[in-house]
This record gives sequence, C-alpha cells and structure tokens, in this order.
Amino acid sequence: MNKKLLINLFCGLLFVNSLPFDASSQDIHFSQFFEAPLWRNPSLAGIFTGDVRVQAVYRDQWNTVTNAYKTGSLNAEFKMPIGKGEDFITTGFEILNDQAGTIGWTSTHVLPALNYHKSLSSEHNRYLSMGFMGGWVQRRFDISKVTTNSQYDNGTIGENFPKTEYNYLDGSVGMSYNSNLNDNPDNNFFIGAAYHHFNRPSNSFYTNTNTTLEPKWVFSGGLRFGVTDAAYLTIQADQSMQGGFKETVAGAMYGLKLGEDMEKPIYTIHAGAFLRWNDALIPVVKIDYSPISVALSYDVNISKLKPSSYGRGGLELSVSYTGFRNRNSTVNFSHCPRF
Repeated sequence: MNKKLLINLFCGLLFVNSLPFDASSQDIHFSQFFEAPLWRNPSLAGIFTGDVRVQAVYRDQWNTVTNAYKTGSLNAEFKMPIGKGEDFITTGFEILNDQAGTIGWTSTHVLPALNYHKSLSSEHNRYLSMGFMGGWVQRRFDISKVTTNSQYDNGTIGENFPKTEYNYLDGSVGMSYNSNLNDNPDNNFFIGAAYHHFNRPSNSFYTNTNTTLEPKWVFSGGLRFGVTDAAYLTIQADQSMQGGFKETVAGAMYGLKLGEDMEKPIYTIHAGAFLRWNDALIPVVKIDYSPISVALSYDVNISKLKPSSYGRGGLELSVSYTGFRNRNSTVNFSHCPRF
C-alpha cells in the first residue's frame, strides 16, 4: 500500500469519526438550512410571501482533507388558496444529490411534498400547518474505484458485494405554527417539529433487513422583526436528533433595505453568522433583488478535525426565486402563511 493511499485512508477515518452522526445514519445537511425548508420540515413548505418559490443550494465540503462531500438540493413550492375561507395548500418537491469519496458514493433523493395550512384567525396571519414528504431514494458506489489490501496481494478486490446500488422509499411528516408578533405582518415567527424516516427504510447493500435508517427528529424555529423602517433581524435555529446523536445550529442575519420605497426595496442586503455547535462557525451574506435572492456562506471548522483541515470547511451557495402567479394567486389575500 503506497504512502498516498495510507494518508487518504487515515484522513478518511478521521473525517468519519469527527462527524456529528455516525456514517451509517448521517443525513445530508446544509449550513444554509433556511434555504432548504422542505428538508428541515415538510410543513414549512409555503411559509413565505408569494405563490411560487424555487430554491437551489450547492455545498462543497472538506476538500482540504479528502475527496469528500459535494451536495446539491433543488426544491420548489406552489401555494394556492383552497375553499372559501383563508386556508391554503402547498404542493412541492425536493430533489437532492450527494457525492462523496473517490469511490463515487452517491445518494439521490426525489421527494414530492404536500402541506395543508389551516387558518386560526380571521384577523391575523396565524396558521397551523401539517405536511408530508415522501418518495424514492437511491444509494450507489462505483466498485471499479474501490481499492483494498487484496488488490496489492493478489490483484483482486477480495470483497463480495451482492450489489453496488439499492433503492428504497422514505417518508417524513411535520407540523408547524406561524403567526404575526403584532399588527405588523412583517414581524412574525414560526415553530415546527418534523419526524423523518418514520418508515425506517432498509439501509444496506447487503440483504440484512435489520439494518435500517434511524428516524430523525428536527425541531425548528424562526423569528423576524423590524429594527428600523429600513432594517430587520432574522433568527433561525434547528435542533436535530437521530439515534444517539444530536446537532444544533442557530444564528441570525441583519437585513438592510435599499431604495426609496421601504415596502418594495430595490435591494436588501443581509449579513450574519450561524454556529453548528462543536463543528463550525458559518458567516453568511445574502442579497435580495426581487424576485431573486443569492446567499453565500463558508464553514470555518472548529471541530477536532481543525488541525488537519487548517480550519477550512465547506463553501455553500444558494439561489432562490419567489413570485406570484397571474391566476389563483394569494397576492390579494389579506392573510396567508408568510415569513
């Protein structure tokens, strides 16, 4: 076994041991978790000002240590009124692709979502939402890129893999509540809880059906309130628990409106930071130029892997579009889910 392979193997083991979840049960996560709402909780679909929202997030992580994660997410939401009251329904989908390592370990998720928003007040934006997301997941790797000790001894891989890919169905359910803080519809908050992998899908390349994906709880919260007529503060937080492992991430961004009309500013510039506890400090900048928003963040590693990674972590870029439809729109509704 050559020196380069030994170094890569050592770094890879160190990387796995430093993760907030063990390798068999870790879910994909984003530092800009607020730009992937369905992945947090399917009941957060539709909680925005508009009828349509499309968001894309790309993450490139740990390349200073090994050929690690490259993760992409695309989600879309379509909100519409239902019935004669102030209830709404949101349909949407989440597509994710995650690639890691030199063997091309790849996870692909295609997850349709449905969320119902029940109005609790005829005077204020107060909604209780119940959402479901479920669909198809595939995991695979490229066996031709696998290197083992047996290849150096006798030229064969020496491992018996019954298959190099498997598929399963996955499901998540969630509930959230969002409301105004006062009479100003721009000052609001939400809280929510989601239960992911409730069907405990099989998670193995072998035929052992006892190896299942651990369910995961995610508790989320967000708060936005005005500081001045031209500025506001947005606070977001998630607490995740999967098996015996936990992850906490929280932070805030300060938004400054630019333009003559503060109700419809030309630009809004956000700056702030988030902390993934015992893992990374995450500075974030974001620019809104309606209907497009672009955000850039970077993980500054503060975990036990910091000496090997030189404090470097993951670069993340997100782009989102939010708008109204011409027909069957919520634009004229006095109350609707928003944040």
